[in-house]
Amino acid sequence: MTDTILNLASSLGARARAALGRRNLVFVGLMGAGKSAVGRMVANQLGLPFVDTDVEIERVSRMSISELFAAYGEDEFRALETRVIKRLLRSGPRVVSTGGGAFINEKTRKQIERGGISLWLKADLDVLWERVNKRDHRPLLKTENPKQTLKDLMDKRYPIYELADLTIQSRDVRKEVIANEVLMAILEQSGIEKTGAEHSGKGDTA
Repeated sequence: MTDTILNLASSLGARARAALGRRNLVFVGLMGAGKSAVGRMVANQLGLPFVDTDVEIERVSRMSISELFAAYGEDEFRALETRVIKRLLRSGPRVVSTGGGAFINEKTRKQIERGGISLWLKADLDVLWERVNKRDHRPLLKTENPKQTLKDLMDKRYPIYELADLTIQSRDVRKEVIANEVLMAILEQSGIEKTGAEHSGKGDTA
């Protein structure tokens, strides 16, 4: 049974890789949505390199995200983020996980739109909060009421995330389930396979 599951996943990954062609796959969404964890798994199934833009920004700047925010402010950080993402997308195809504010920035969003397929990992507030409230490295959540801050970010950003090419609902299931839904969404977006599922195009699996 395990071998059968692995073979099916491998076959799905190969078909999705062919459908993706030379395009990048770019994960967008709020902190805690699972962009890096699912992105790594999808990249492995596609046989493509994976990169987390926050990690790359920290590498090139030799500073943490929190330190960059504190030292230069959000505007300067977003400008650096745009430059890093532009460079990464030019050397694709690859799977890219972006920070929560990247797709909100119009300049960065245009780079993503030109550079490949954008995929929004959408999650409900309770799911996000459960994932982020145990860690204190999120500069945007260092407020008196971080859960309300997270809710405010959702209200502000979700209408923009909806502009992504694909949407998958992030929820409390095994990451393999979400990863396979991502691969199927790539196939459906390319018109190769139609399953009747609601996670193709601008829809989601909610």
